[in-house]
Amino acid sequence: MDRQFFKLSLCFLVLLLIVTGGCKKERTEDVANAKPTIEKKLNVVATISMITDIVNNVGGDRIDVTGIIGEGIDPHLYKPTARDTKRLTEADIIFYNGLHLEVRITGTVFDKMKDKTKTVAVTDGIDRSRLRIASEFMGGYDPHAWHDVSLWMKATERVRDTLAHTDPINAEYYHANAKNYLAMLQTLHEDMQKLAAQIPAKRRVLVTTHDAFGYLGKAYGFEVRGLLGINTEDEAGIADVRDLAAFIIEYRIPTMFVDTSSPRRGIMSVQAAVRANGYNVKIGGGLFADAMGTPGTPEGTYIGMMRYNIDTIVNSLQTELAYQE
Repeated sequence: MDRQFFKLSLCFLVLLLIVTGGCKKERTEDVANAKPTIEKKLNVVATISMITDIVNNVGGDRIDVTGIIGEGIDPHLYKPTARDTKRLTEADIIFYNGLHLEVRITGTVFDKMKDKTKTVAVTDGIDRSRLRIASEFMGGYDPHAWHDVSLWMKATERVRDTLAHTDPINAEYYHANAKNYLAMLQTLHEDMQKLAAQIPAKRRVLVTTHDAFGYLGKAYGFEVRGLLGINTEDEAGIADVRDLAAFIIEYRIPTMFVDTSSPRRGIMSVQAAVRANGYNVKIGGGLFADAMGTPGTPEGTYIGMMRYNIDTIVNSLQTELAYQE
């Protein structure tokens, strides 16, 4: 009986070794043939399109970025939709302009999520001495800093440093992308200075729908007059129209510009008031003030938008000044 039990035990042991050996081999082969784990991309949300463009250029294919304020939308007036709020709450990083631009987002959504999600104002990287004071914001600053390319380079550095700190594995990649993009922005800045210089300094006057181009004026030598102030929530009154019309007539301004994010009716009223006083001022074209152009077009990028704006301004002024002469 013991001998028979011994034989049965031996057979069982051999069978067990065969089975476990096969399983071990299968597990080893499974590990060897397994696909490497795909690294999760950073989920980034940006507010205005100019910031989305920075993030795309610096982050490249190592991030997923969503911009929530798109073509032709005024960020001063923008209210986040339920879908946008969901995107914001699910983001790893949120990049926004700051300086009271997206006040209807920062004053509501951000307050609820500030302890959960990294929110970064790209203008925090700009020396405050280079910012314009805005009386509309009770001693705050004009938020339209992107119209000075040299300031927007500082915003690019802020995005670069945030991505590199949050995702150190890809830090070298972000720095390399930022270096290339910053070189392109430097070229853009110098080209805009050269183009603006083609207009005589005393005739370099930019009349627009609202005062969004103050940084452009300071950087490239234009005197800027807007019908509306910095904040488009304000509305132009009869006195505003009359005062701007008087300025145009007195200084023989040949052309003025509308922007893509504001209604045309105000600037049309100015044109009518000028004509009523025996002078004619042309509308020189549309400028991109608070948002870029259609995605997929040159104006749908920050660099393309800025080149379009300066070309439109310079060409229109040159044409009308030549006609006056």
